[in-house]
Amino acid sequence: MAAGDWMIKQLKPGARVLDVGCGTGAPTAQQFADAGCEVTGIDISPVMLDLARKNVPTGTFLERDVLDLDDSLGVFDAATAFFSLLMLPRAEIEQALHKIHAVLAPGGLFSLSMVEIDLDDVPFQFLGAPVRVTGYLRDELREVIEGAGFSVLSENHLSYAPATTQAPPEIQLFVNCRRDDKF
Repeated sequence: MAAGDWMIKQLKPGARVLDVGCGTGAPTAQQFADAGCEVTGIDISPVMLDLARKNVPTGTFLERDVLDLDDSLGVFDAATAFFSLLMLPRAEIEQALHKIHAVLAPGGLFSLSMVEIDLDDVPFQFLGAPVRVTGYLRDELREVIEGAGFSVLSENHLSYAPATTQAPPEIQLFVNCRRDDKF
């Protein structure tokens, strides 16, 4: 993944990376582990965590909600949240961003991806399963990220058409940030 590559190029060997909503560990946690980073993944799904432990045996994977994130896991050099926060309502996304900010070292890196859409906690069918989805338009997303104490370093967007007719095409936003230490 390009956002992972961006981050890896800036990290020192052995850097501590937090993968928020790690799912199966692939591809994100695996990418960082392969680059020599110390990876910790959090997710609320025990099934996904079991898969992550198998896919990335060198990582640490914990059942934890991002809203329960605290300093008990230590300080991280970087964090990612690739499409994991979009399952939260907007008010909780803002809380989650503040929690992530709090566990990053001064100047720590953060990469986030979301779908560009103006929705807040709307029921949606995804691959036949009911989910709740939140999204932002890109200028709003930037404001929310900056409001949580991050400086936006770069933004990218990709058009993505799922391989199924059950999900509509979407614009995916990728935002690379640095913890702003003025907060």
